[in-house]
Amino acid sequence: MAMTVIEKILARASGQDVVRPGDIAVCKPDMVVQLDLTITVEGFWYRPKKLFDLDRVALVFDHAIPSPSIKDASGMVEGRAFAKQFGLKHFFDLGRHGICHVVIAENGLARPGELLVCPDSHTCAAGAFNCAGRGAGPIDTLQAMTKGLIWYPVSETIRYEFEGSLPPHVSGKDVFFHIAQEWGGHSNMSIEFGGPGLANLPMTDRRTIATMCAEISAEFAIFDFDALTEEYLRGRVDRPLEPVAADRGANYADVRRINLSTLEPYVMYPDAVPNNGTRISGFREQVRIDQAFIGSCANGKIEDLRIAADIVRGHKVAPGVRFIVTPGSHQVYIEAAREGLLEVLAEAGAVVTNSTCGACFGYHMGVLAPGEVCITASTRNFKGRMGSAEAKVYMGSPATVAASALTGVITDPRSLAA
Repeated sequence: MAMTVIEKILARASGQDVVRPGDIAVCKPDMVVQLDLTITVEGFWYRPKKLFDLDRVALVFDHAIPSPSIKDASGMVEGRAFAKQFGLKHFFDLGRHGICHVVIAENGLARPGELLVCPDSHTCAAGAFNCAGRGAGPIDTLQAMTKGLIWYPVSETIRYEFEGSLPPHVSGKDVFFHIAQEWGGHSNMSIEFGGPGLANLPMTDRRTIATMCAEISAEFAIFDFDALTEEYLRGRVDRPLEPVAADRGANYADVRRINLSTLEPYVMYPDAVPNNGTRISGFREQVRIDQAFIGSCANGKIEDLRIAADIVRGHKVAPGVRFIVTPGSHQVYIEAAREGLLEVLAEAGAVVTNSTCGACFGYHMGVLAPGEVCITASTRNFKGRMGSAEAKVYMGSPATVAASALTGVITDPRSLAA
């Protein structure tokens, strides 16, 4: 019987020939990634007595590193003791650290055709690599680490077919915003991306789109495997690639087509993502900002920093604006230093921080005060996400955020390039 990509991966992981929407798939994960924040929060962590497979368990310090509090420092002491006890080879402490989904990508831990488990809600980021990833509860993640078992409901799938290619100053963030604005939430649905335009969509944009699908409540989000996927993963993975493609005749809840060449930058209004934005050409408000932020698992990649540096090169951040840039990993930080991007950003008046989740989840290095306005290229904008529930958080692409940092108001990046 014909299956979608997600159905085929869940069937393989659960040892079944076929799964269908409505089924419960009890699966053996191919990789389980644990985080510092899970270990730090009381009740989320108990030191395991065994692991189901040492080669398939990773620990990444990402949400609060270096430690901004005694509580976080104590959690990392426990995490280091756990990693030492089991001799974890996939352990990413200070100096190898970074936002988990960026570290996962850099180190080839999200592999085509496989199932990845992590307690972070943006684990769908793995879908860029034809890997089924979904956030799990802390206790579910512990079970996956120890018993090698986790369960998922099998949902229906919506397929997006891309055509054409993106215009200048339009990125994967804007592609996602277009989907969120046109079709809204995708609760109890998985998403599959493909089509002839996929070949024109760089891996950086695929990673952003897959990551952001958590914001429309998708169960899984996954891209077709192609030559660009293979090229990115070459030299990163430690076992043969086994990509999965949908069967001819697979049943979809809907098939939707997007002509990438017709898209433009978007702005999303505060407090929600689905059906809560506009193309920037229709954004008539003069919204003054206090902070502009580029970072997170969605947009802390080296390509995002290049975009920001290109826009601010030779210019200065507007008076009264805090422009904060957080590389997604220590490796991205090193690459940015080698390319001179850190110097360009700093000379413009930006502050480039250590690689961590930081300001994205309102924990450190960029917390908003009551009444402040931020435009962010991170993942979320609900009340209190980046600090005070009385702050307002708009969302845009890295290009839109960088342009806005220069003008002090939310700005179409194309207007600065004209």
